[in-house]
Amino acid sequence: MSSGILSGRRLLAFAGVAMLAIAAVLAVMAMGAGAASNTIGVKTAKVGARRQSIAVTSKGLSVYTLSGDTRQHMECTKGNGCFSAWPPVTVKGKVTKAAGIKGKLGTFKRNGFTQVTLNGHPLYTFAGDDHRAGVANGNGLVSFGGTWHVVAAGKAKAASTPAPMPGSGSGSGGSGGGW
Repeated sequence: MSSGILSGRRLLAFAGVAMLAIAAVLAVMAMGAGAASNTIGVKTAKVGARRQSIAVTSKGLSVYTLSGDTRQHMECTKGNGCFSAWPPVTVKGKVTKAAGIKGKLGTFKRNGFTQVTLNGHPLYTFAGDDHRAGVANGNGLVSFGGTWHVVAAGKAKAASTPAPMPGSGSGSGGSGGGW
């Protein structure tokens, strides 16, 4: 009978060690998930009539720039209401980029948060994308002193095909870049 009790104790010890191992794996996964929240990645999205690889936030939201908007010359501000339609891409800590994103990512302090930049141009998401991944409805829209461009993967510039303007049925006529 004592061998049965000993086997039970061994089984209990083994189960305890297994639980600790599982807890350690979950903790490492949680830390990895937190680190990924500061990564600008790449995803395929519909931009106008074409599907393109574009830059996205860690939540998969399309990333945009505004022509003429730089750290030194801010077109999109909280004061002019721009942040309601075009929320800034923000991070806590260091930002990283996935393979396929060209250009230099940076950050700067602004209005109590840290905003992400690409080659010195502030990055934004678009409320009109309805917080859905794979959607880029804002490309080519003109507002707040410039034209909005989704950031194309593999380039440090805007996507080449603007989305149709609401109600117009056609693109804005220009190609990307904007800076």
